[in-house]
Amino acid sequence: MKFDFHSHTTASDGTLTPSELVGRALNQQVDVLAITDHDTTAGLAEAREAAKGRGLTLINGVEISTKWHSFDIHIVGLGFDANNTELQALLDQQRRRRDLRAREMGNRLARKGIPGVWEEAVRKANGATVGRGHFSRVLLERGLVTTQQQAFDKYLGRGKPGYVPNDWCDIATAVSTIQGAGGLAVLAHPGRYQLSNKWLRRLLTLFSEVGGDAMEVVLCQQPQNERSFLGQLCREHRLLASVGSDFHQPGRWVELGRHLQLPDLPGVWQKLCQGQ
Repeated sequence: MKFDFHSHTTASDGTLTPSELVGRALNQQVDVLAITDHDTTAGLAEAREAAKGRGLTLINGVEISTKWHSFDIHIVGLGFDANNTELQALLDQQRRRRDLRAREMGNRLARKGIPGVWEEAVRKANGATVGRGHFSRVLLERGLVTTQQQAFDKYLGRGKPGYVPNDWCDIATAVSTIQGAGGLAVLAHPGRYQLSNKWLRRLLTLFSEVGGDAMEVVLCQQPQNERSFLGQLCREHRLLASVGSDFHQPGRWVELGRHLQLPDLPGVWQKLCQGQ
């Protein structure tokens, strides 16, 4: 079976609608998919309707931004009750914080001589909460950068002109809320936070201490040595393994289900697919 437990739609900062993402997952022969939009479950109902009778198992998902020291750390929730009151209250609070942050990002870019980015990002979001992904697309279309990653490196990343420090919930809150809704809490893409090995181990120790369930070990674009190291850390901290593309839009390097070989570790798929 082919699993992908990390993907995004137009409900947050992806470019495909939930229905389009379901269709693409089927084309890529994905068997089990989690849609994990940023701080929202708004796309799940449409996706579930689109997947009916088509042989694709959908897992409820969300990606919650958290604050740890000065870092944005993302926690993916999987297999929860999307109608859980406490979970939806937290996500609503997160989206309000997201909106305030995005507005200030627009103000900071305007003060640096790049006006109107907020307004264009709002149009791109088309009703979804504006995130840095929307800003990066605006900067790319204006010709100020040549790739979206360059937009982060030059304008939107920590210490850059458009960066605004986060005010997210803490990791313990995200973990307990996901689990309170019946889900698994997964540390997303730990290799992307640019942490030293010492700080990464500190993060995993904290995540384990607050009851985190799993960590993403396998992504579709990842050096083999990183995959092996994350697998080792997963064993050390007795976490389940997860796999995910973190798909946002069609492109050359990242694709649903691509290169997501299951590691030789206890995995979230074993719990999530029971009874499916």
